[in-house]
Amino acid sequence: MLEKFQPRIKVKVCGTTSLKDALLAVDSGADAVGFIFYKKSPRYIAQREVKDIIAELPPFIEAVGVFVNDTSDKVNRVAEQCRLTAVQLHGDESPAFCRRIKRRVIKAIRVEGANSLKGMLNYDVSGFLLDSYSDESRGGTGKIFDWNLALRAKKQGPVILAGGLNPYNVYTAIHRVKPYGVDVCSGVEKSPGIKDSRKIDEFIKSVRKFR
Repeated sequence: MLEKFQPRIKVKVCGTTSLKDALLAVDSGADAVGFIFYKKSPRYIAQREVKDIIAELPPFIEAVGVFVNDTSDKVNRVAEQCRLTAVQLHGDESPAFCRRIKRRVIKAIRVEGANSLKGMLNYDVSGFLLDSYSDESRGGTGKIFDWNLALRAKKQGPVILAGGLNPYNVYTAIHRVKPYGVDVCSGVEKSPGIKDSRKIDEFIKSVRKFR
């Protein structure tokens, strides 16, 4: 009997605010780099800067734009102008809204409890990013949630695990959940929006230990 193959866990480094940090993530082995277009975020980055950074990325690297409750026209316009490969919707966007987006969509679910997972089946998207719920922030909280809920969410589609991941807990997280991918932001930073090369390297090495 053949042993079931476990696909390579994808890694996204989010909240990138400079070309230096984007290339640092890529050189360490990240599959995707995330840019936050939400102006209330301490990791906000302007569209023109994102466009310049993406132009310098090597082939096969995903460039993901993070949006919160923008109009579909704006999301599509920014995605086209910056040449984003995917869009992550981190607000209260409906299934109908997601269908209007002209890029692959990752719908973020802010997990507070089992009720947070209701309605996931209504979304026709490429995958779901599961993040920790917070009243104060739309992401980058540095807090984990109940990973047993992530196991339940996997039945609805590919899951990207986020929320409080860092170089010291990510191996345990992926061993427990076996997600499609992991997303890290505050867990590899010196300060909001400024990445730490050592932490990024250690984070990705921890992920790659999983077989």
